[in-house]
Amino acid sequence: MKILYVVVPLFSTRVLAFQHAVQNQARKIVAMSTKATLPDDYVLPKVWKFEGNAEKTAGSNRPTAGVRTEAKLPQGDHALQLYALGTPNGAKTTILLEELNELKGIEYDAWKINISQGDQFGSEYVDKLNPNSKIPALYDKDLQARVFESGSILMHLAEKYQAFIPTDPAKRIECFNWLFWQVGGGPSMGAFGHFYKAAPIHIEYAIDRFALEVKRQLSVLDIQLEDKQYICGNEYTIADIAIYPWILTLDSGYKGGEFLGISEYTNIAAWVHRISQRPAVIRGRRVLGFTDDALSERHSRADFDK
Repeated sequence: MKILYVVVPLFSTRVLAFQHAVQNQARKIVAMSTKATLPDDYVLPKVWKFEGNAEKTAGSNRPTAGVRTEAKLPQGDHALQLYALGTPNGAKTTILLEELNELKGIEYDAWKINISQGDQFGSEYVDKLNPNSKIPALYDKDLQARVFESGSILMHLAEKYQAFIPTDPAKRIECFNWLFWQVGGGPSMGAFGHFYKAAPIHIEYAIDRFALEVKRQLSVLDIQLEDKQYICGNEYTIADIAIYPWILTLDSGYKGGEFLGISEYTNIAAWVHRISQRPAVIRGRRVLGFTDDALSERHSRADFDK
């Protein structure tokens, strides 16, 4: 009887604990099913469909891939044919190409892909360059190869011309660490820009979520730049080239500099100033860019003097 006296209360306690757990989970399920919505009359469907408000606010986006129009791509005489626009990802490639021109005299042709007009859905762009219909994309005539995704383009060019990439294996890995840190973190910066500037309404939850993540990334970068000229030390690499346009865009593009307190990150500020003085960076930002002195096409170094 003594053993039974001990076991029964213990058994009862476990049953009660299980009952409480079930009740708590049930409350969570009820809470999830009664979340507030924006707009107030929005009902979360069981299966999402591309219709109604989703279709109205999609712009050129669709939930399907593929060709939408028949369109040929222009081609120039150089081995490297770049198809892009002066977005942060596009600027990565034009800056590197201008740096290669500065260092080794490499020439290239740059053609504007107007994403607001749907150029990225043209038949040759999709079939021959990028089935994902994003910019930038590169065609390398020497290899008869397409290269899409900005990080892949930077790696290809740096390796092809053996420039702006460390030769030491350990330093090379560190360079790639930071290149792909940007590739992985860039979408959060883009999401911040969308909800902070582009979205038709300001949604506190969305802005807070992505502002928090961008601030965290800025903190990571500022710490990494402590006592360093560049991301990987004293050597300017494709890691710097990849990250730099996105940091600029937070302020100049999204107008979020004050909101994010970017000036507080003094190591980043010094690094941005240092890179911004490079002649190749100045030219690269003009290629396919949005400023008054931007080049809508680029075929030789001489184009900057016209």
